[in-house]
Amino acid sequence: MRSAPPRPPVVVRRSSIRGLTRRELPFVPVFAQSVAAIAPSGTAVVTPAFVIAAAGGAASVAAFLAAALLAWCVALVIRPMAQRLAVTGGLYTYVAQGLGSVVAVPVGWSAIVGYGCVSVAGLIAVGTYLDQIAVAAGLAGFGGTATIVGLLVVAALVALVLMVRGIRLSASATLLVECVSVVTVLALMVYLLARSGDDVSGGRVFAWRGGTGDLAMGAVVAISAFVGFESATTLSAEAYRPFRSVPRTLIWTPIAAAVIYLVAVCAQAVALAAAPDAVSGSSTPVTELFVQDNSRVLGAVLDLGVAASFFACTVASVNALVRVLFTMGREGIAPAAVGRAHPRFHTPAAAIVAAVGAVAGCAVVYLLSGAEPQDGIRSFLTLSALGYLGSYLPACLAAPALLRRIGESSTGITILGAVTAVVLGALMITSAFSTQSNNIVLVGVYIVVLLASAVFTLGLRVFAPDRLRGIGIYDEPLPTDLLQSTIFR
Repeated sequence: MRSAPPRPPVVVRRSSIRGLTRRELPFVPVFAQSVAAIAPSGTAVVTPAFVIAAAGGAASVAAFLAAALLAWCVALVIRPMAQRLAVTGGLYTYVAQGLGSVVAVPVGWSAIVGYGCVSVAGLIAVGTYLDQIAVAAGLAGFGGTATIVGLLVVAALVALVLMVRGIRLSASATLLVECVSVVTVLALMVYLLARSGDDVSGGRVFAWRGGTGDLAMGAVVAISAFVGFESATTLSAEAYRPFRSVPRTLIWTPIAAAVIYLVAVCAQAVALAAAPDAVSGSSTPVTELFVQDNSRVLGAVLDLGVAASFFACTVASVNALVRVLFTMGREGIAPAAVGRAHPRFHTPAAAIVAAVGAVAGCAVVYLLSGAEPQDGIRSFLTLSALGYLGSYLPACLAAPALLRRIGESSTGITILGAVTAVVLGALMITSAFSTQSNNIVLVGVYIVVLLASAVFTLGLRVFAPDRLRGIGIYDEPLPTDLLQSTIFR
């Protein structure tokens, strides 16, 4: 009688993510990671004004509702993978397990573009909004590119120290900063709504203008306000109960962000409708609303809240970015140095230093080139959105494939994944063929990155097939994780 092939071991002796802190983070820091990565308070000030200017009040509300629904659908699709795998590579690892390593490498690069570019935009925003506060306060020596560069470099160094010292410290810091900034921004949005509500009629503010094209472009911009909600997946191997905390975070982060954004878009639509044309045409229209109202103190408080939110966003986004790099380093896809953990702090310190240096360097070079900071924030946020969408789309296809592979196929996830992937693809095409020339350049940059990743993957397949086959590592149970070993050791 022929014997059955040996079954893989239930537990392993060495974790593939050894060196990092395993099973430690409670739910709140994990949730803070995703919330901070989307920077809801900072985005609530910056993004709605763009959508309102392009599509009008009613269409902007519809655009944010559609974007929230789409983000929630993505969360529903990738949740089954988060319930089964504890990873540090996030969607990159999920796609490797579902669709294979050939697809996973470009997805990993796309995610790196998303996390990296939003971090660049975050640092530029921190420097810009802190500089505005200093100029408004009349502090001598402030104002201009040199000051913004100096402020963002200091912010980058502070972020570097927080991240190297430990994920619990950086997650706690981002949670505190984001909570304060969310409360501040929401209070100011309610103030704007109450102050301007009697000056304009709701029918005029929320009248539908434009066509489906304006709504589609509004939705493209609005979806950029939700990207990053999945970043908690890169902490699942470090979470205390990863199969509970990460799926909950995926589901609740888009909902919480949607509430904040809808309050902000309604308040700004009413306030901007009653404001002079000079305010609507400003690069920072919400701050100008307070200046026009002789509320410079409130304007400074708003700027501080935005700067704090984008700082938390930078920390959270780089935390996610370095864990993707760490995973690639462990797999031999990236330099081995980025796959090493600090022996004392148990963080991917080498990857953190490299990522912060690259992100801060990009921000400094961009500003020293003479470009406007607000243009930089807008451009890098747009490029980051492309990177995120480029990783969400294959992840929506990977989930049904992974479930089928492990014998847990779900018709609902298969249908929802396919529909969501089609909508994501349509949004990317809409963004690529928009009338803004700057968008065309950004799409070109993103396509070059994808082509480079495809060439790199082809090279691995020809010259290093073993490395390609090793992609997709995740944290597996150790003997010490078992209850029996804990009781009887």
